Amino acid sequence: MEGLQIAAVLRELPERPRPTRGWRFPAEDTAVLALAGGPDLVLRYRPPSPELALTESAGGGPARTPFQKLLAARARGPLERAEQLKLDRVVVFEFGGEEGFVDVPPVRLVFELTGRNANLILTDLEGRILGVDRVVTPEQNRYRQVRPGLVWTPPPPYDKLDPRTLEEGDLAPLLGRPLARALVQTVDGVGPRLAAEAAHRAGLEPDRAVRPEDLPRLRRALASLVSDPTPSREARTPSWREETEAALRKPLLAALERRKKTLERRLEDYARARSDLAKAERWQRYGDLLLAYAHQIPAHAKHAVLEDWESGEPVEIALDPALSPSENAERYYRRAKRARARAERAKREAPRTRRELEALEREIEEVRQLPLHELQRRLRERRPHETAGPGLRLEAPGGFEVWVGRNRRENDWLTRSAHSGDVWLHAQGVPGSHVIVRARGKPVPLETLLFAARLAAYHSRARGEKNVPVDYTLKKHVWRPKGAAPGEVLYTQAKTLFVDAKAPEH
Repeated sequence: MEGLQIAAVLRELPERPRPTRGWRFPAEDTAVLALAGGPDLVLRYRPPSPELALTESAGGGPARTPFQKLLAARARGPLERAEQLKLDRVVVFEFGGEEGFVDVPPVRLVFELTGRNANLILTDLEGRILGVDRVVTPEQNRYRQVRPGLVWTPPPPYDKLDPRTLEEGDLAPLLGRPLARALVQTVDGVGPRLAAEAAHRAGLEPDRAVRPEDLPRLRRALASLVSDPTPSREARTPSWREETEAALRKPLLAALERRKKTLERRLEDYARARSDLAKAERWQRYGDLLLAYAHQIPAHAKHAVLEDWESGEPVEIALDPALSPSENAERYYRRAKRARARAERAKREAPRTRRELEALEREIEEVRQLPLHELQRRLRERRPHETAGPGLRLEAPGGFEVWVGRNRRENDWLTRSAHSGDVWLHAQGVPGSHVIVRARGKPVPLETLLFAARLAAYHSRARGEKNVPVDYTLKKHVWRPKGAAPGEVLYTQAKTLFVDAKAPEH
């Protein structure tokens, strides 16, 4: 999201102070604040595409991560304030305190929607950090650390034009510069997407140099962006809700599509069985002819030409030379009997299978239209009956379970299914397996990490080499970019182990 889009969402917030009805969490990267008498406020806070949105009935369940538990426990009072820092991608929410058996003091929630550095930070009113979704250590950023106990500092100040108060002459610094780049560098709240949209609304090419006669059109285009920053020129980015629904709908549809293919293949088998019924009559006739003329057929013959006493025509019959004429006849009788049985079964089962397929197709269409809360319910009902997922499952020293993907699909499934506090490993710079240590936030001893690193190196293109670098990080720092193939991920905050790429002893 860009600054003007964030400002548009905040404008739609109900008047404050506003009582709240608690937090819900649809995923490990999403928090939903239920506002009394109003829509739900959705915060999707993991890189690389954070998002702030207002929606009705966003769904969700209990906290899934330690930070979500802290957020639900501490940010419980009314929403007193929601302030964007200028038009930057930083929003500060302030929650009032709550009196009770144990008083809950007021807190602030800082949402940094800054792309790959996105974060959600809980502080007291003095700015001291109480909890954070993604800790930033000195090793990751020596200029700005984010961790509990430190005082939160806003991003460095900057000086840009405010599009909400622009006069025509204020845009003079854009003259002679490429339009889209100049807008991003000069106008607050405008990033690459909104710069392209402003050029489109002004009827100008994004890459052309700005001329004096362009300034009035640009001012009107920016004013329209302030009112409605929805991009229209490019494909609209899916909202958090659409992406969440798509992620939940995918496994449900995949299971139904697999069942559909099974039923379609079964109907094809039934159709073949019915077409074989004509062959059954011919095979029965072959058997009768072989028994009637058995004395005329020489031993070890590969075929026989016999006269059909009904039609008077010669009939050529293929034979197994290892069998006698009567044994060949028996073989044709068995084939005819099986064909009749298959045809009878097809006649009996095809209507039922066809009805089941029609019902399944209706269910597929229904699932395509299901809202978020119904998708979540169906997945909850489905999970108790699911078997263990794909991939190798091993026990590492220290008692931790380790998952190893054996192909792209398994890599994708394992990484998506892992807990945010699990440890993710991959051989550095070469194709190979995703390896997951099922830690769920617990400290992982070095011997376990070395065991898992050897697995990652062994199940990679570096197999057999010595001193192979293997990166490891927490699963919450791993994500699949939009449009990437299954198993392709980006990750941050990684450390590296050097191991020999041979199978560990276990």
